[in-house]
Amino acid sequence: MDEKECCQVRNAHHSAEFKKKINNRLNRIEGQIRGVKRMVDEDVYCDDILNQVASIKSAMDGVAKELLGAHMKSCVADQIREGHDEVIEELFYTIKKLLK
Repeated sequence: MDEKECCQVRNAHHSAEFKKKINNRLNRIEGQIRGVKRMVDEDVYCDDILNQVASIKSAMDGVAKELLGAHMKSCVADQIREGHDEVIEELFYTIKKLLK
């Protein structure tokens, strides 16, 4: 990797509407997490807490899918058009981590 590549700053280019949609979802998830913390503090039955945790994981998966789709349509496509095919390996690595 040359100096230009290692110091390159990359940014996403999402619309304000997309960011608002993602932030709204994350705010709901943040509220769910606070709710789980309260449940633990209040000694709520473990199975009920675990069901809330499963719900949070599902919600986070939904956020990840939205971000992955947007990433592929914008960031990845743009880099491929610019001749930076190495982004494909980066994408495979990211998808592999998401599927764990």
